[in-house]
Amino acid sequence: MPEACVPIEGIEWVEPRTHADHRGFFRELLRADGSSAARSVRQVSHSLVHAGIVKGWHGHVVQHQWTYVVSGALWVVLFDARPGSPTRGRLVERRVAAGADPVVYGFPPGILHGYRCLSEAQVIYLTSGTYDLSDEVRVPVGDPSVPYSFERLMHAS
Repeated sequence: MPEACVPIEGIEWVEPRTHADHRGFFRELLRADGSSAARSVRQVSHSLVHAGIVKGWHGHVVQHQWTYVVSGALWVVLFDARPGSPTRGRLVERRVAAGADPVVYGFPPGILHGYRCLSEAQVIYLTSGTYDLSDEVRVPVGDPSVPYSFERLMHAS
């Protein structure tokens, strides 16, 4: 398994339950009886992101965040920036897309996430708190403190 695919402590990948029939489908993204982080959702936000856009790096001081792609596709990268974490400095990257194999990914405070939008996407963010600027962690894409470059993806499309 490549180093970029080694798990990071605290990151969860949830394959939501989908109930489909001839009318369409109903999908359970998170259940309050599931993850402890899912029980604490306090805000739900919706974002439209245009193809080719790179967003990053973003994290929280206190909040846990869940992300779900409603339509389109993202190349997601998560980075453990937590001091003292056994997985500090580790990266995980994965294609996350709407469609046949949907996933909800969650990460705790101190994990940074960024992504490249592979096709226009609609994204739902669920957080364990409401928006608070003092909880926001932002690191510019290209900052050497996060050893990842989206350049290879920019040239691949």
